[in-house]
Amino acid sequence: MSDASGKQQNTAAFHGQAVASFAVAMVATGVGIFKLNADAWVRAFLAIAVLYLVTSAFTLAKVIRDKQDAARPSYHP
Repeated sequence: MSDASGKQQNTAAFHGQAVASFAVAMVATGVGIFKLNADAWVRAFLAIAVLYLVTSAFTLAKVIRDKQDAARPSYHP
């Protein structure tokens, strides 16, 4: 069965796997920073750096997606 608009849709299983993978990665990183044998300011700096990296990655992914969507010809039946 094909989508009439030509836009590819992800399955629910793929979406769930992506969300679960992201959650596991964030929890593992948080536990690793929390358990790190370092001063509190070092752990806080690393935590802020991880959050900055995550927000930057989301922004970059959105910018790339928007650029690709703008370059794709729109479908007008």
